[in-house]
Amino acid sequence: MRTATYFFIFLNLSLALFEEPAVYPLPFLATSVLEVLCLLVFLGRLTHFAKVTLHNVFWKDTKNICIMVAILLSLTDLAVYGVLRLYGVRSIRWSRIVRPVFLINFAESRQIRRAFRSIRNTLPEITYVFLLFMFSLLMFSLMALKLFGERNLQTAEGLPYFRNYLEIVFDLYVLVTTANSPDVMMPAFDFSSWYALFFIAFVIINTYIFMSLFLAVVYNNYKKHLKVVPGGACD
Repeated sequence: MRTATYFFIFLNLSLALFEEPAVYPLPFLATSVLEVLCLLVFLGRLTHFAKVTLHNVFWKDTKNICIMVAILLSLTDLAVYGVLRLYGVRSIRWSRIVRPVFLINFAESRQIRRAFRSIRNTLPEITYVFLLFMFSLLMFSLMALKLFGERNLQTAEGLPYFRNYLEIVFDLYVLVTTANSPDVMMPAFDFSSWYALFFIAFVIINTYIFMSLFLAVVYNNYKKHLKVVPGGACD
C-alpha cells in the first residue's frame, strides 16, 4: 500500500510535465484520465484510513481534511477546465499548486512532513534578518537613484540607466547573486571610476555579510527544529 501510494503521488506530480504548457505535451484526455485515477486512489486510501481509525480521531486529524479538500479542489478545477476547453476558452489549471499536499499529508510521508514543519517553524525566526536585508537593499537603491538618476546615463543597449526606483531594486537584488556583475555598474564606472566604490560597498554588505548571516540563521534554526520529538512521539 505504501509503495502504491508513493507511485501515484509521483505520477500525480509528474503530470505537470505533460499538461499544457508542457515539456512533453500529451492529449488533455490522457492527462485528465491519469489525474482522475490518481485522485480515486487517494480517495480509496483515505477511505481505508477512515475504516481503520476511530471516527472522532479521523475527523480531528487535519491531514485527512487537507487531503479531502485537495481532492475536491482538483476535481472541481479539472471539470471547469474541461468545460471551458470544450467552448474554446483558454484557462489555467490552478489546482496544480495543491498537488504537493498529497505528498505531505499522507501518513507514509512522516519524514517529509517533519522537514516541512521545520521549514515552517524556521520562517518566523529568520524574518528579522530578511527585513534587515530588504531595508539595506531599499536604501542602496534609493542612494543609486540619487547618484545616477539625474546624470542621464545609458546602458550599452541605449536604455535609461538607474532612473526607475523599482528597476533599480531589481537590478541590485540580482547583483546580490553577482549574476549581473560587473555589467550593472559599467555605465556608472565609465562616467567616473569612483562610482565603483558604491557597488563594491553594496556587494560587501549585502552579498558577503547579509547572505552569510542569512544562511547561518536559516541553518541553525532549521537544525534546531529538525530534532526528533522527545519521547518518540509522532504525528
